[in-house]
Amino acid sequence: MMSGKELRRKSVLEMCLLGQIRLVEASELLGLSYRQTLRVCRRFLLEGDAGLVHRSRGQASNRGYKAAFRAEVVKRYEESYGAYEMGPTLAAEKLAEAGRVLDHETLRRWLLEAGKWKKRRRRGRHRSRRARRAHFGELVQLDGSHHAWFGPEHPRACLLNLVDDATGTTLALLTEEETSEAAMQGVRQWIERYGIPRALYTDRKNVYVTDREPTLEEQLAGEEPRTAFGKACDKLGILIITAHSPQAKGRCERSHGVYQDRFVKELALHRITTVAGGNTLLLNGFTDALNAKFAVAPLDPQDFHRPVPKGLDLDTVFCFETYRVVQNDWTLRHENRCYQILKDNRPLPRPRTQVLVRTHLDGRIQLLYQEKPLAFSVVPPQALAGRRLAPRAQNPAPQPKTISPRPVPNKRWRPNVGRLSLLNEPGP
Repeated sequence: MMSGKELRRKSVLEMCLLGQIRLVEASELLGLSYRQTLRVCRRFLLEGDAGLVHRSRGQASNRGYKAAFRAEVVKRYEESYGAYEMGPTLAAEKLAEAGRVLDHETLRRWLLEAGKWKKRRRRGRHRSRRARRAHFGELVQLDGSHHAWFGPEHPRACLLNLVDDATGTTLALLTEEETSEAAMQGVRQWIERYGIPRALYTDRKNVYVTDREPTLEEQLAGEEPRTAFGKACDKLGILIITAHSPQAKGRCERSHGVYQDRFVKELALHRITTVAGGNTLLLNGFTDALNAKFAVAPLDPQDFHRPVPKGLDLDTVFCFETYRVVQNDWTLRHENRCYQILKDNRPLPRPRTQVLVRTHLDGRIQLLYQEKPLAFSVVPPQALAGRRLAPRAQNPAPQPKTISPRPVPNKRWRPNVGRLSLLNEPGP
């Protein structure tokens, strides 16, 4: 089997042999010297693909331990040190004192393969500081901070915070919870002020991404499962990048600390205890003051924000969309409400077809069929309740059956005369 490095060498050398690139360019692509590239190319010509495979592939290492030595070490550990649950590091030191020298990691690997040792909890992974992005709007971090913003005697609220990675420019929105609607409102405010960013950096909350199985419609269209927020970002070409730890969004987390220090005190000074009042304070200069004090200039002055395309209504982007099936009476149900599609629509959707139901952030409902809005009316709940909850007609009480006399061919009655004779007797 060839490794990825060897397959890459093969593709580059094939381009060189076909005359597409020179040998000097091939050496630069492979990261080898010119003479080493010449050796590798000559071996490839003589032996083919096998000439690129490492000569030691599939052979035992000359520096490897013998199988008998390995078995002896594992047996010695089990007999002498296993009962004390001695770790591989200390056990390797004890074995070295007994004349059996080997590295503790080698002993750890042997014990794991033999089932004599279990992995222990690792320490925290080392994290290095990540450099800022170079352009304003290249990456915007988005996260919610749940805190007692109005004091411990008031309910907690969520501050939705957007922080540009290159400059530290922030924009915040105070909401009751970190919901899809709140995330859409926050991103829309950012777009209206600065433009459409290239990417968003979020956590793996189900507001931003989802791990559900794709629906049948998504499978047929070849689409990945997305949330309502993800669909809105996809319409604008915004890439969603997910972080796997709070440390990955360190710039946004540090901005949370600034808000929890300064914004809480500012709310207390103005005696604001409502979400609406907090948003008014944010929009009336508080966020701008933070940006003037803490924001920095980007490494590259080019702005990566894109303007909103002409003719695009953001109301049709930041909304909730779902499909509903038209019933035989040209009605459809959504969120426990019934909508009647009017007859004057052109084109008029046929029963059993799907109609797109778009719910805007302000509560407006819009029905679309073939990307065209439909005229509709809301069916009153009273009409539905009367039709759905009307009691069934009760069955009348059963009446006793009356037995009617059997008709006879004539009205004469003569005793001791059989029925057959009466039927055969002619009438008067």
